[in-house]
Amino acid sequence: MASTRKDPVLVVLQLSGGNDALNTIVPYGDPLYMDNRPTVRIAEDQVLPINNYIGFNPTLGPIKQMYDEGNVAIIQGIGYPNPNRSHFRSMDIWHTCEPEKVGTEGWLGRAIRDIDPNKDNVLTGVNFGRGLPRSLASPGVPVASVGNLETYGVLTGIEGGDQRTEALDVFENIYSPAIGKGAVIDYLSQTGMDALRGADVLSTAPEKYSSTVEYGSNTVAQYMRNIAQVHLAELGTRVLYTTAPYNSFDTHAGQMAAHARLWTDVSSAVSDFYQDLKEHNAGENVVVLLFTEFGRRVHDNGSGTDHGSGGIALVIGDAVKGGLYGEYPSLEADKLLEGDLHYNNDFRGLYATLLEQWMGLDSKPITGGSFEQLDFIA
Repeated sequence: MASTRKDPVLVVLQLSGGNDALNTIVPYGDPLYMDNRPTVRIAEDQVLPINNYIGFNPTLGPIKQMYDEGNVAIIQGIGYPNPNRSHFRSMDIWHTCEPEKVGTEGWLGRAIRDIDPNKDNVLTGVNFGRGLPRSLASPGVPVASVGNLETYGVLTGIEGGDQRTEALDVFENIYSPAIGKGAVIDYLSQTGMDALRGADVLSTAPEKYSSTVEYGSNTVAQYMRNIAQVHLAELGTRVLYTTAPYNSFDTHAGQMAAHARLWTDVSSAVSDFYQDLKEHNAGENVVVLLFTEFGRRVHDNGSGTDHGSGGIALVIGDAVKGGLYGEYPSLEADKLLEGDLHYNNDFRGLYATLLEQWMGLDSKPITGGSFEQLDFIA
């Protein structure tokens, strides 16, 4: 495990919809890229070079700067055996580590259970966004899911302090006596009690927060700001999660403008997040994972790209040994998988690296086996 004075924290940003790997880390030095992307491509003179073969999309300038500083690991050709091009099934596989069957527990839910087996802190895991990603869902594991941190709480619409306290007492009395009445009722009751325990604590985070960093007004930026607020409030949160707007990276049409806008928002938000942590001397124990459910097809469709495989993931942080990990998948026709990039890094190996080398956990029961790890943790 990496040496750190504070408990290691993992932040996950899900790029929902299937990010186009070829137009993110661009193989500009390969003529087959231009051949396959007559319309949906990044011009060679716009690429931010990593070497004479690949480079960053120009909208990833802030992340490229972090890469040049040695703090970004690029995991090339990431995926899993027998790739599935369904958003729902592929994301489910990434969430549960179950490529062969429908999983019942999320990998991060299992991790949170290992971190806090006695559920001493209902804020060990926090999600920002509507609903709860499957990766965080495991029976009996409390995870707060926040739509708006500034207004988060239970019964916050009641303005009078006495009236709200009275209403919360009623709310608690509904849930607490039901515990022990059966598995389903126990789960619902415990969820209600956990919400009560965590809501008012979590809502104090913005009150404690002050920063000179100005985040963008887009959803990703605001949620990354919320993640910074919770981390800086020192509530013992170890896993923080958020998602780019639902399926926003599903760029079947109008990709060039949409993809540029998305990565401009994401890249700036991640950079602002780390600047915020640095301003508060609170970044050394935070690693950020950016992932997506699959890549896109090698050949464009004239306006966008369709579902493919062989994507990329990024791992960012002070504790990260920056660089390229794995080989960039070949674009040669006879080495494609039905028109898609082959994967050469199993995503469960990426998870295992984060779980063992960063979080200090046993990855095998969480990922469902033993997978080859990478060496991007310093």
